[in-house]
Amino acid sequence: MPVTDAAATDETGTAWSVRDGLATLDEPAVLLKDALDAVFTRWATGDGARQQSYPPLLRAVDLRTLDYFQNFPHLGSPVTRIRPDRLADRVASRPETAALPAVDLADASHLLPSAACYGCFLHLSGTSADSPVLITTVAQCYRNEDHHDGLRRLWAFTMREIVCVGSAETVRAHLDRYRERIVAFGSALGLTLDRQPATDPFFEKDGSRTLMQMLAPVKDEYLHTDGTAVASTNNHRNFFGERRAISHAGRPAFTGCVAFGLERWIHALGDLYEGDLGAAHRAVRRCGESS
Repeated sequence: MPVTDAAATDETGTAWSVRDGLATLDEPAVLLKDALDAVFTRWATGDGARQQSYPPLLRAVDLRTLDYFQNFPHLGSPVTRIRPDRLADRVASRPETAALPAVDLADASHLLPSAACYGCFLHLSGTSADSPVLITTVAQCYRNEDHHDGLRRLWAFTMREIVCVGSAETVRAHLDRYRERIVAFGSALGLTLDRQPATDPFFEKDGSRTLMQMLAPVKDEYLHTDGTAVASTNNHRNFFGERRAISHAGRPAFTGCVAFGLERWIHALGDLYEGDLGAAHRAVRRCGESS
């Protein structure tokens, strides 16, 4: 896999560094990340969203019900363990061995999440509500990308999502409201965010049953001037409602979510403020209070 290692500095020293698609954030970047997440969380709770946290692993058997392995096999990060009958071989292996051979590993029954909303929809499985449901959650997400690029494209990253479950009209109104909020917040910060239909290879282009093709058009991205997508709005229609028996007013629920890639926001604001993350932090707090 092509790898772009990267680092950035501000007036305090190294603000962040990336190696093998894994980011280390120093205090200025951590504070900026927390301030951004506080703004997005306040938007959600101000609309009545309930804050929830989900398990850090997803069951493969549950993901199969969502066509995950037909549509997103390239993104998956399976979690497994060393087979008991291979432990002795691992103990005796030479220290310089760089990787664990696949033959030593048990079959993987769980995966790391590639988006925060999966845990939400799996948690809601089999539920029914007569009024709209709003939930916000944040998760460390993982995607096996074909390349890494600083904070713009990471293997592991932080995603804040605001999920709406209800009627088709309720979901559309939810997404429309956040489309305006995202652009207005970006403008207040000095970011020019270009709304575009998603064009990145998020799914297997030649797959006959890709989720995106089944539901298209479903996703708009909000792009920084260098093409970095810092946020997205996603209309899943009634796919998750049907697949996971999530009902609204006696019918399969419609769902939609708004997603924010927090490290990507750090990249965009670091670019805009020429590496002065302190200034970016102050701007986020100021603009967030009035958004």
